[in-house]
Amino acid sequence: MAGLLPVLLLGFLVPAALLAGDNTLVATRAVRASSVLGPDDVTLLPGSTPGALSSPEEAIGQETRAALYPGRPIYAGQVGPPALVERNATVMLHFRQGALFISTEGRALDRAGEGETVRVMNLTSRQIVQGRVAPDGSVEVGR
Repeated sequence: MAGLLPVLLLGFLVPAALLAGDNTLVATRAVRASSVLGPDDVTLLPGSTPGALSSPEEAIGQETRAALYPGRPIYAGQVGPPALVERNATVMLHFRQGALFISTEGRALDRAGEGETVRVMNLTSRQIVQGRVAPDGSVEVGR
C-alpha cells in the first residue's frame, strides 16, 4: 500500500510508485497489429501490472503481434521482432551438418522475425519443416 501514497518532492506531489520504478508501459494511441512501435506510441504510467512491460526500450522498434489500445498495458506476448519472413513468401532453406550444406527454396506458412521459428514447405519435396529465421531472412533447418 505504501507504493500508492504520494510523495512531496520539490513542491510537487509525485506517486511513490513512479519514484520506486514500479511502472507499466501503455500504448498512447491505437496501434494496429504488424506495426513497428516508435517512441510516440508508448508511455509509462505509475504502478505495476503483472506481466506487462515496464520500460519503453522493451517495446520501441518491436512489431505488434496484436492490436494495442490507448491506456492499456503492453504485455511481452503482444510485441516481438519485426517480421523478416511474410506468409506465402518464397524463402531460402539452409541445412548444415558438419561439411554437408544443402540449400533449397521453400514457401513460408507463417510470418516470423529474426530468431523466431517458422513453418516452411520445401518446394522440391512438398514436406513441411520448421526452422529458425536468420538475420538475412533465410530459414535454417535441422539444428
